[in-house]
Amino acid sequence: MDYREKLKQLIKERALKVADKPVFKLSSGKMSTYYMDLRTITLDPEGGYIIGNLIFEMVKEHKPDAIGGLTLGADPISYATALVSYLNRQPIKPFVVRKEPKGHGTGRQIEGNVQAGDRVFIVEDVVTTAGSSLKAAKVAKEAGLEVLGIITIVDREEGGEENIRKEGFEFYPIFKVSEFLKKSQ
Repeated sequence: MDYREKLKQLIKERALKVADKPVFKLSSGKMSTYYMDLRTITLDPEGGYIIGNLIFEMVKEHKPDAIGGLTLGADPISYATALVSYLNRQPIKPFVVRKEPKGHGTGRQIEGNVQAGDRVFIVEDVVTTAGSSLKAAKVAKEAGLEVLGIITIVDREEGGEENIRKEGFEFYPIFKVSEFLKKSQ
């Protein structure tokens, strides 16, 4: 199976919403004429299987210890990748970065079986300006994790890649939004 092509088809069928005028509010606060609701795919058994396999193939040569990102967008992606990695006998642990440190117990901002020195990838469903990805990468670095790069399913091509590279991280988009939209949008 060509996982990339199958994922592209699922995005077109389920996740891409397009309007004539800017009606979709993005996490950046910006209004847009289109929206990628990738949770319709990342929180689906078939979608998780496809994404887990795609990302595992992308990262396995780097031999990361863990994969994760800012909750909630990154969670199903990292879980799917971890499961596929285990099935392939090259386990990669998932981890979750909370938006804020936990207010009780250990007060941790990163949950999962990771420790300082672990080599990790940060994952995200959609990157616009990369604020969420960079927040997760910063928290990971502060926890002593070595960030190997940031992976996204879709790069909206609105400055995220530049912001990521400016902070010194590698960037690995599976798709660019221009693969889905006509130039007029």
